[in-house]
Amino acid sequence: MIPLIVDLEMEWRGGQNQALLLLRGLYERGHAAELVAAHGSSLSHRAKKFGIYVHSVSRGLFRLPAVKVIRSLLAEGRFELVHANEAHAVTATWLALGKKNLPFVISRRVGYPIGKSWIAQARYRGANCIVANSQWVADQAVASGAPKDKIRIVHEGAEIPAQLKVTQRAQARKRWGVAEGAPLLGCVGVLLPDKGQEWLIRALAELRKDFPEVRLILAGDGPCRNELEKLAKELNLSPAVIFAGFVKDIESVYAALDVFLLPSFFEAFNNSLLSAMAYQIPSIAFRLGALAEIIEDGKSGLLVSGPDVDEICGAVKRILSDRNFARALGEAGRTRVAENFTAEHMVEGMLKVYEEVLETG
Repeated sequence: MIPLIVDLEMEWRGGQNQALLLLRGLYERGHAAELVAAHGSSLSHRAKKFGIYVHSVSRGLFRLPAVKVIRSLLAEGRFELVHANEAHAVTATWLALGKKNLPFVISRRVGYPIGKSWIAQARYRGANCIVANSQWVADQAVASGAPKDKIRIVHEGAEIPAQLKVTQRAQARKRWGVAEGAPLLGCVGVLLPDKGQEWLIRALAELRKDFPEVRLILAGDGPCRNELEKLAKELNLSPAVIFAGFVKDIESVYAALDVFLLPSFFEAFNNSLLSAMAYQIPSIAFRLGALAEIIEDGKSGLLVSGPDVDEICGAVKRILSDRNFARALGEAGRTRVAENFTAEHMVEGMLKVYEEVLETG
């Protein structure tokens, strides 16, 4: 099988991580997949390191340079299907296909409604299959006009790391300047309003009344960083909040943590949560979006209703106060990911989608 995967995002986000895992998985299974990616993008750079064949393009005005390259590649007749991995790619691929009868797969990773314009709706009607990364995303897509019979669900996947060693934890703690006995909370993600990091800082102020040494690390960058730093200063928490920025070796963050928190309001799924659970870190998330599809509350993690400082603090205290409970929660989280949300599960799920569209398309 030779699929052409298209992703024109410049930044490294969860969708790009999934694209790279998919490409690697296809290569390992003997499928000669190729990638169309934006010049200088993080995905293009990383894919090339793994020996994946990359066609670099300029996104350009209205994605027209990408359209031209995709159309030229499809005209060669080598590709059996084309898979658009994110929104820019959906537009460019749809335009490039025109009336060409080639199976077209779209990945849908956001819960925002599909636009109501003719063009927005036509892109999704033109797909042979729309792959949602969660049931919640599938429901949102159908509610905003996506054809229900074209929806398939393939959960995103994480690689299962080796068990963390005591030395790794010590090294990670040293890197971030955290004493061994100090509880460390953490969140990995872009600093945006809907990611909710503000509520972790507010909760930290309350938690330090009972756990004076507890600290918080925020790994990621984004437009809200200045506001979050200002909030930490206003609450006299500046020394207690570590703004790590974008961290390439993200395992150095997970290795240092005692509790992982994901306070997102509108999450379609989440790679960072999967990774934290795979690292056996007790994890807490909002019961919003698709996060309840990942965590089984009280078993493989804890869910809180949303931006409620008392609830967040209560969940954190439950973990920090009971080592046996924390250990059991972490172990069950790792098992949950290993049994349901691995990269291997994701690749096999996408292959089934590809086989289906090739048989019926």
